[in-house]
Amino acid sequence: MTDTAAAPAATTIVFLLIPGITQLDFTAPAQALCRMPGALLVSAAASRDPIATDSGFSILPTDDFASCPQADILCVPGGHGVAEALGDAATIDFIARQAAGAKWVTSVCTGAFLLGRAGLLTGKRATTHWAYAHLLPLVGAEPVTARIVEDGNLVTSGGVTSGLDFALTLIGRLHGDAVAQAIQLAIEYDPAPPYIGGHPDRTPPAITAGLKARVYDAAAERMERALIGPLGSSRSRSDGR
Repeated sequence: MTDTAAAPAATTIVFLLIPGITQLDFTAPAQALCRMPGALLVSAAASRDPIATDSGFSILPTDDFASCPQADILCVPGGHGVAEALGDAATIDFIARQAAGAKWVTSVCTGAFLLGRAGLLTGKRATTHWAYAHLLPLVGAEPVTARIVEDGNLVTSGGVTSGLDFALTLIGRLHGDAVAQAIQLAIEYDPAPPYIGGHPDRTPPAITAGLKARVYDAAAERMERALIGPLGSSRSRSDGR
């Protein structure tokens, strides 16, 4: 007897890549989502040149903005490069065009601000990395302290590692809990961190204060300046500026 079971419908998942991306914002959800039935993973950037990550290596996009297919799921990762990307008209236009036809619009970490610059967070509940959450009202969003926040077809997630939780949550919505749990098992996502913490609510205050002073106070100020600044004209990212 032949197997007449229908193949799962194809789902095109488009990840935006920008210079300075936090690689785990992209690679963690991509690792789970690529195992979803029918998944077709696409990574798009302004050009097909290698994209430098924050980890000292680069990622090669599969497409540029012009060749990228329409996303069923659009995912916008974050990173320290977001502040510059907020002023790039071509990047923001790409997000807006893709979001208009996507079934799901999602972000990881500070990628939420790129969604916001594209006008996609107005009146929406959203989350982002804890160090930047106070800036969400600047893009019209209602900040929510949570690892994953769903508002209609919009799904935002917190910092870096929360992208994996977001991916499994979305897989569960699309294919059911059993499929999501099987993928979680396949990648052995069974976190048992060596320290209690990972969020200011559960981390010793001195550690949080020290990290903010060393990294995130200045980074959040830079993000704020970018958010209140104008959207710049479209230009190539390959010029190094």
